[in-house]
Amino acid sequence: MPSSPSPAVSSWDEPEGLAPRGTLIVLAGRGEHGGVYERFGRRLAFDAYRVRALGDPSADASVLDRAAKLLADESLPGPKVLVGSDTGARYAAHLAAEHTAGVDALVLAGLPTGPWVSRGWEAEVAARTACPTHQGRLTDDPVFRRGALDETPELPELRLDRVQVPVLALHGTDDRVSPVDGALRAYAGHPRVRTVTFHGGRHDVLNDALHRTAAATLVLFLERLRLSPGLPLIAESLA
Repeated sequence: MPSSPSPAVSSWDEPEGLAPRGTLIVLAGRGEHGGVYERFGRRLAFDAYRVRALGDPSADASVLDRAAKLLADESLPGPKVLVGSDTGARYAAHLAAEHTAGVDALVLAGLPTGPWVSRGWEAEVAARTACPTHQGRLTDDPVFRRGALDETPELPELRLDRVQVPVLALHGTDDRVSPVDGALRAYAGHPRVRTVTFHGGRHDVLNDALHRTAAATLVLFLERLRLSPGLPLIAESLA
């Protein structure tokens, strides 16, 4: 039988009895779909943040329309935070620059800064994540698109100077797809950006071996956002 397509929006809500603390709208990266972020979504939902995960905007332009509708959806609680991974990070930054009224913060994970060639599936999955559970998830996922990291789609210009909200940038020090030095140069000089690097982390930092640490870092950012919208630049490195 043919595999079922991934839903346009994958959703995770806060546990019954808890008041929602905000909404995260996730833009996936090359080859991914929203369901790839199930573990991430469940973990953030446990802390009472609603998560709405969308597909890869570099392959499906309608993803951006869905994201804009979610940002405008008054039934979803604020603060509303755009989360982008890989090419999704570039599109999330673009949306934050264009829709400043609907975005309260921005999270960029594994920001791509140049092309990369995987040389086969084993090299690709190893570059994506060191987590064996997530490697298995990607390997067995009939909807996930292998080889997509080799593609170099035309991406929106990174205009962080136009982003007027706090930005959390997450990057692995062992990211072979987007080397950390290039990402740090892209973030340099932008006072609203808080950068956190993960020692030994690979490209899919939200689904890497340090995914618990990444999620905890994000929750701390979200809680601080609720208390004080203006976050200063803080550069950190986590083992």
